[in-house]
Amino acid sequence: MWGSTFAVQRVAAAHLGSFLYNGLRFLLGALALLPFVRRYGYRFSRAECRGGTLAGGILVAAAALQQAGLKYTSAGQAAFITGLYVVLVPLILALGWRELPHWSAWIASLTAVAGLFLLSAQGTLTLSLGDSLELAGAVAWATHVILIGKLAGRANPLRLSLVQYLVCGLLSTVLGLVFEFHTLGGLAASWWSVVYGGVLAVGLGFTLQVVGQKVAPPTDAAIILGLETVFAAFFGWLFLGEVLSPRQMLGCGLMFAGMLLAQAPAFVRARASPPAAVLGPRRDRMEAEPP
Repeated sequence: MWGSTFAVQRVAAAHLGSFLYNGLRFLLGALALLPFVRRYGYRFSRAECRGGTLAGGILVAAAALQQAGLKYTSAGQAAFITGLYVVLVPLILALGWRELPHWSAWIASLTAVAGLFLLSAQGTLTLSLGDSLELAGAVAWATHVILIGKLAGRANPLRLSLVQYLVCGLLSTVLGLVFEFHTLGGLAASWWSVVYGGVLAVGLGFTLQVVGQKVAPPTDAAIILGLETVFAAFFGWLFLGEVLSPRQMLGCGLMFAGMLLAQAPAFVRARASPPAAVLGPRRDRMEAEPP
């Protein structure tokens, strides 16, 4: 779903402003999720409200940078650069939380940076505007992954997802109406991309990620999420006729190798972790839930 969405977002970037597109699709994703949240009740915990609000704010920056970058770079290239968040997560944890990563994370980072060098449009240390925006977005996505990981054990994933979608959707829509109102007419030509991105990428894709990461071994989850970049390159070729040069394909391979290597130390630990409750208590058990 996410891999195909990069191609759809690139089409939308030609018609709608970044904030408007993201605002509309995240609000639509929240609407699609409402019937499922209802099964577990609307008693939002403090972690779900505060954490979801913070996560939604980070999503505004991450999604806007990603969408803006797609105006200047290919769908496949944007996906691979965005995928750097897998490598950035252990680095941010080391700097912000003093959780030192395994030595392999540093090798993974160097491997990914080498791939980014080859993937860049100029083939130099100077990235194009689109690549730079996607790289800044990767930092925001990494921060979002860390936050969701710290909230996962204290929140119902559906309610947490709903809060962050609403916050991201409302903030992005307001910013879009203020700064990008002139692009609103493009909705007539790109409405289908809003529906696709809202229902599938946000309502289903993002929600399944939050639910899955509550029980899935970190390495397995990271490998699957990393494959988003491969599917993005495939759908970019299939729908948009985008072709990467041999040098850029080698860069993609190095970046993907770095993503997998960054998660290698978690392999044994993940296998030893017992599965937890995925969705939390149903509404008929909500009375026993602590405030």
